[in-house]
Amino acid sequence: HSLSADALAKAGIQLVEIDLNAPVQAKKQAPSAAKDKKDASAAKDKKDAGEPKAAKKEKKPQPAAKELVIVPSMIDLRVGHIVDVEKHPDADSLYVEKIEVNEDEPRTVVSGLVRFIPIEQMKNRDVVLVCNLKPASMRGVKSFAMVLCATSTDGETVEFVEPPKGSKPGDRVYFEGFEDGTPEEQLKPKQKIFETIQPGLFTNDGREAGWYNADKKFHKLLVGGNVCTTATVVNGSLK
Repeated sequence: HSLSADALAKAGIQLVEIDLNAPVQAKKQAPSAAKDKKDASAAKDKKDAGEPKAAKKEKKPQPAAKELVIVPSMIDLRVGHIVDVEKHPDADSLYVEKIEVNEDEPRTVVSGLVRFIPIEQMKNRDVVLVCNLKPASMRGVKSFAMVLCATSTDGETVEFVEPPKGSKPGDRVYFEGFEDGTPEEQLKPKQKIFETIQPGLFTNDGREAGWYNADKKFHKLLVGGNVCTTATVVNGSLK
């Protein structure tokens, strides 16, 4: 059985009315936990609003390649003296020479001159050498320079470009107007320095060797201020 409200009151028990249809209230968070959550949320919102997303790194533009200005002084030309010569063992058209250029030992040079110059005329000759070409193997013999020669207009005569009298092995050979230029240590084949200059290399009407620039000005080939010449070839190409 149940007690009446008056009996419960007399016993000191208070009745509380409960509404079973009222919604259940969420449990309140502790003040410190609620504050921490609010602060963290605010900090995230601030970071998202104030810090833009990292942009992709842009590639820095590469500096433009410096244009190479090709001048004849890049070619290392020197006086050489042929101290020995013999036929190439495996090529009838080639000589193998030992040429003194005032270095520790003579340079080995292979030249295709058998058809044009008898071996007797090769010995003990002063010549002009191109000394900074990349060494090249010619039929199994490595050549460390090139003898500069003049070819007649009909292609039938080939002669040495001869240094002036009094020249010594190792003397610098240079073009008039380019006395102060510094030769490359070694010509890079891809830069085609010699190939760019060579089409302008000629002898003039007086058998003087030199280089015609783009304006057809003739720059004589000199040793100590004196010009290099050929024996007979006029207006011939040099190579």
